[in-house]
This record gives sequence, structure tokens and C-alpha cells, in this order.
Amino acid sequence: MEHDRAVQLLKSTGALLEGHFLLTSGNHSDTYIQCALLLSHPHTSLAFMEDIAEHFSGQRIDTVVAPAVGGIIVAYEVARLLRTRAIFLEREQGMMTFRRGFRIERGEAVLIVEDVITTGGSVIEVGDSVRAAGGTVRGYASIVNRSSGRFKPDEPYYYSLEMDVPMYKPDACPLCAQNIPAVKPGSRNLKG
Repeated sequence: MEHDRAVQLLKSTGALLEGHFLLTSGNHSDTYIQCALLLSHPHTSLAFMEDIAEHFSGQRIDTVVAPAVGGIIVAYEVARLLRTRAIFLEREQGMMTFRRGFRIERGEAVLIVEDVITTGGSVIEVGDSVRAAGGTVRGYASIVNRSSGRFKPDEPYYYSLEMDVPMYKPDACPLCAQNIPAVKPGSRNLKG
């Protein structure tokens, strides 16, 4: 997807936020992509899922898998477009776990998707769970890649938009130094 169009779609839905944010990783940032706001507009967000599905069309993908919560809608829509199954893993006792009767069969070809990848921690955990169940990870995809090169999986990684957004360790955050209060807009507690 063309960069300016992708940014415009995020802005048009209020999904691109500026301020002082506490990220799931524990780091801080002055920019946050709240994809839930994008995904609350199905006709707008569809462009991103079509972009991802088009990239993986023609490849064997048996199941699209996502970490809960951010990737669930992405997985559902990409799987619908690829005419395959969608499931998600949930964090239980600190680990990504198959629940709700979801499972992966030995040899099943899996695409792992997420709304935004920053460090890649959640999708790496999902990949480990898929492999432990006997599945094969065919690739990763996200609406937004804000990893700044930190997420480098062995399998192909496709994203619709790359944003190089600075992240700061809490003890080196210039926003904290200015006493600007941090907010936590994400969907879950820190690794808990």
C-alpha cells in the first residue's frame, strides 16, 4: 500500500495519536497507533486487509493466526479474503495459549498477523506455539510495522505501512523528563 494513503486512512479514523504513551513493551513513545479505532471502520480498514491478503494470495495458507486482542479482526478478515480459517491465541498465565477449542494440526501452513508490530514479542510467542503444535509458519503480516528493524523473523514479513516512531526506555524518555504524564492506550496489561 502507498505510504501517504495508509497514513491518511489512519488519520481519517483517529487511529494515529500523538502524546506520551506507555507501550505494552514497557517503553515510551510520542506516537501511538490505536488500530482499534481504524478497525472500528470496516470499509476503511478493509484496504489494509486486502493489501495483506493480496500479498499472500497464491501461497498455501491453511490458517491465519493472531495474538488476542489486536490481531483478531485482522486475522478474521485476512482469512475471509484468503478463504481459509482464522483463530487467535490468548495470554494465560503470561503465555500465549490455544484456548476455546482452537488448535493447529501437524504440517498446517500458518500466516501470523497483528495490527501493529513494535517489538514483535506477541507474534514471536504465537509462532513458537504454532511450531510446538506441529504447524509451519509461512509468514508474518501486520497493518503497521513500527519495529524500526527490531522484528526480523526468519520467515517472510509483510506490512502495509512502515512507521519509524521513536521509542524510549522509561529512564531515558525525554517526555518523562518534561514531566508530561504517560497514558497507556493499549488493550492489555504489561505482560501480565
